[in-house]
Amino acid sequence: MLTRSQTKIAQSRWTLPATAIYVALLCVFIGMQTCQLWGQVLLLGLSTLTLVELNNANSLIRIYSRMVSCSFLVMIIMSNFVMADIVSMVAVTAFVVFYLCFFKAYQNPTATNHVFFAFFALGIASIVFVQVLFLLPVLWILLATNVMAFSARTFFATLLGIATPYWFAAAYFIYVGDLSFFPRHFVELIQIGPMLDFATIDEHRIVTAIFVAALAIIGGAHFLMYSYLDKIRTRMIYEVFIVIDLCCFCLIILQPRHFDRLLGLTILTTSPLIGHYLALSHTKISNICFYAIIALALIITFYNLWMPLTIF
Repeated sequence: MLTRSQTKIAQSRWTLPATAIYVALLCVFIGMQTCQLWGQVLLLGLSTLTLVELNNANSLIRIYSRMVSCSFLVMIIMSNFVMADIVSMVAVTAFVVFYLCFFKAYQNPTATNHVFFAFFALGIASIVFVQVLFLLPVLWILLATNVMAFSARTFFATLLGIATPYWFAAAYFIYVGDLSFFPRHFVELIQIGPMLDFATIDEHRIVTAIFVAALAIIGGAHFLMYSYLDKIRTRMIYEVFIVIDLCCFCLIILQPRHFDRLLGLTILTTSPLIGHYLALSHTKISNICFYAIIALALIITFYNLWMPLTIF
């Protein structure tokens, strides 16, 4: 009975609309209008729809399932402090677009257009959250090893893509007379704050991060165990998610002052991992985990709603 209900939920066409309604109701409860969260909600909708397209374009799950997008929605609304931060939501949305364009270059070293647009999105993310650039060397390696599209042309496209948003930003800041923006912006890359300093991280954030990390471990381990059932391209894509997830968690540990924004990126990259697990695992243990994950996500969501409303 549990197996059948899990399968029905994972494969149902109504799962994503039902999850979206749940998230919308919570947004209203939080106070979307009075707390000025309209921009964040619009970005959440855009990133969710882009995740649906990412799933469709790359067959992230080998059966029909919207668990990737549903997992993303549930984890984002669970981490309401992430959603309350417009910078976090811009970075997350830009990163979804990055993945969508990045994987279109698979095994095509001449796909400079896709690589350019991918790193253009990354450049937008870096304008609002410059620490994203710490991931750039890793992404170059993944472009060569997993996407298998690295060449002199695509490397130049990555540099041009990242630089283009800054050209537009430069025109704006020259117009408003704020020429000190770029020195202030890039100096943050070398201003490393206290490492492993969790004094400012409250228990709500710690509980949420532990839960997201547990989901990443469960989803990543399940994929690695059963990756032989997926196509080679799918394996390569999921390896990218796993590597970026690890990098983001390492950055959270080393630089907890960027906790909220890095957690948003880990939620995004964890969503395909746990979505793959929830949609394709059908053992008795996985059935128990399925409902336990739902229950814990609901508990943490309402636990986090008790946070001081000043964050909104």
